[in-house]
Amino acid sequence: MAVYDLEERTFIFARDCRLCVQSLKKTISNIEDGKQLIKASGSVGANYIEANEKLGEKDFIFRLKIARKEAKESKYWLRLLYALNKDVDTLNELLNEAEELRKILSIIIKKNERND
Repeated sequence: MAVYDLEERTFIFARDCRLCVQSLKKTISNIEDGKQLIKASGSVGANYIEANEKLGEKDFIFRLKIARKEAKESKYWLRLLYALNKDVDTLNELLNEAEELRKILSIIIKKNERND
């Protein structure tokens, strides 16, 4: 079932990234890439929340762009982890969710830039 509350959805994404990283084999690449994924995935939601506490329209769009950038970065780390851990099904699901979040944030940005 899809979650339509974007704050909740970004929280679930960050949580699921952490659970996935915990399940990976403890190799040097998994540990280092996992750390990067944890930072980026948490930053998606944190910046979305910051955007909603906007100081103005420009701040709102700026924070959304950072959230989108972090979603793209999350996707990068997920791709690296997936390349070396193809047996972990959740990595592919998280890759899809990172891309979905990026698309949603892009739509919100475009919509609000037109209204500016």
